[in-house]
Amino acid sequence: MFIPPKRSPSPANGVLYRQGDVLLKKITHLPTGLQKHSGVTLALGEITGHSHRIQETDRAQLWQQGNQLFLEVTAPATLIHEEHSAIALSEGIYQVWRQREYRPEAYVEVED
Repeated sequence: MFIPPKRSPSPANGVLYRQGDVLLKKITHLPTGLQKHSGVTLALGEITGHSHRIQETDRAQLWQQGNQLFLEVTAPATLIHEEHSAIALSEGIYQVWRQREYRPEAYVEVED
């Protein structure tokens, strides 16, 4: 089932996309000093084993700098997850964030 993405304008550079605990923001260019990240899985659920990933693996490349993740989409692609609606992504560069939660000992990424 395909549902068009819900888009919200961002005051900075681009459009925001949210799928569960993953947030993508379209940006104008990749930062310098990035390293290629293998695969096209943006987030893997530690509990369920489900993942936020690009369906068309040949249309995207993940890049990493420290704990920051960037997605380069070279042709229209689909962000999929077993429990969420698919999101159509246009060509471009996206910064990727995983939702975090506060715990007294530290901020931690949310787990599926």
